[in-house]
Amino acid sequence: MIAQTALPVAALPKAVPRLRTPLRRTPQPNHIARTAETQALVVGLAGCGLVSLACQGRRQSRQAAKGRTHCLHAVAEKTKVEEKARIVFPFSAIVGQAEMKLSLILNVIDPKIGGVMILGDRGTGKTTTIRALVDLLPEIECVADDSYNSSPAEEDVMSEEVRQRRADGEELPIVLKKVPMIDLPLGATEDRVCGTIDIEKALTQGKKAFEPGLLAKANRGILYVDEVNLLDDHLVDVLLDSAAGGWNTVEREGISIRHPAKFILVGSGNPEEGELRPQLLDRFGMHALIKTERDPELRVRIVESCGEFASDPTGFRSKYDGDNQEFATQILEARERLKQVVVPKDIALKISQVCSELNVDGLRGDIVTNRAARCYCAFDGRTDVTTDDVGKVITLCLRHRLRKDILDTMDGGEKVEKTFRAVFDD
Repeated sequence: MIAQTALPVAALPKAVPRLRTPLRRTPQPNHIARTAETQALVVGLAGCGLVSLACQGRRQSRQAAKGRTHCLHAVAEKTKVEEKARIVFPFSAIVGQAEMKLSLILNVIDPKIGGVMILGDRGTGKTTTIRALVDLLPEIECVADDSYNSSPAEEDVMSEEVRQRRADGEELPIVLKKVPMIDLPLGATEDRVCGTIDIEKALTQGKKAFEPGLLAKANRGILYVDEVNLLDDHLVDVLLDSAAGGWNTVEREGISIRHPAKFILVGSGNPEEGELRPQLLDRFGMHALIKTERDPELRVRIVESCGEFASDPTGFRSKYDGDNQEFATQILEARERLKQVVVPKDIALKISQVCSELNVDGLRGDIVTNRAARCYCAFDGRTDVTTDDVGKVITLCLRHRLRKDILDTMDGGEKVEKTFRAVFDD
């Protein structure tokens, strides 16, 4: 037992070696020397009554840390509640921008179209429209303890772990979630997008674990990239690869992970700030060009709607509940009807003829135009694609796939419409 004899403060430097003075090397192992030094230091501090003060300080620090943790948890819970309580602008109340709304609806009906590239002026309601459309969609069934929003029934959007658990006969817990909408910031790194090693588990548990990225969170939802024309090309390529294949593969730091990443990629940007490379632009399924409304009456309607929503969001939204429900029902019915929709042989031949006369590289234009025409037909409540269905979507599908000619004064959309009329009117 250590004697509790008090030592005078003046005698403390003699009883305890100064910490800044290097210890004299002895043949003893390092840990033995450190133990002797620690015992001597405790003797001196005990005599001065500093041990109890140090312990009391550590207890106060632990209590303060617990308090900060509780505060952080409270803030996180409050943020979740605020996000759940946030009211979204109703989709049916959005005025104008027919191209953008049609492109988004068709991609929601059939995500295999390949996403939408929205180019246009600033302040035209791009983000508002996308959030409003997501709010229309019904909740989806997900496995409760899975990080990838895995479906309990559809294997193409199910992680490998959930597949194995299902094969073993385990009963999977199911929860209902809103369709996820993930915003990808311009400053995001490839690690944050694709996922990386979990540093916390590596340091605390010594285990190699995968920390899912934004692609995992966007599975079965919408990934929105604002100002996509300013995003690094290699990141855009990663997004397009995952959106086209529906899976994301990560190989880094000794970890090999493959998880589902089936989402609708929506990019927006202002052409004045830069353009995407043609190779990347071609991989977007549809291209919507939006402009600022010039009609004074429509502008006044938009301003009044925004002001009314800002002053009374709940009351404003209640006015459009019926229209929103009608939109949602129409989208769900179109998804079910899509399997029955057929493109007649003569119309399919004319679609390919239009692509050939426009010198569209590859076959993406043909494939996307056929898919979009089928979706429009299903959305309209029919099962046989007509010429009018093709005319509604062909400009959105081919405008961005044309080769640029600096001597050509005709807009890409106008050129597509002119060729379409020439081929289909024969």
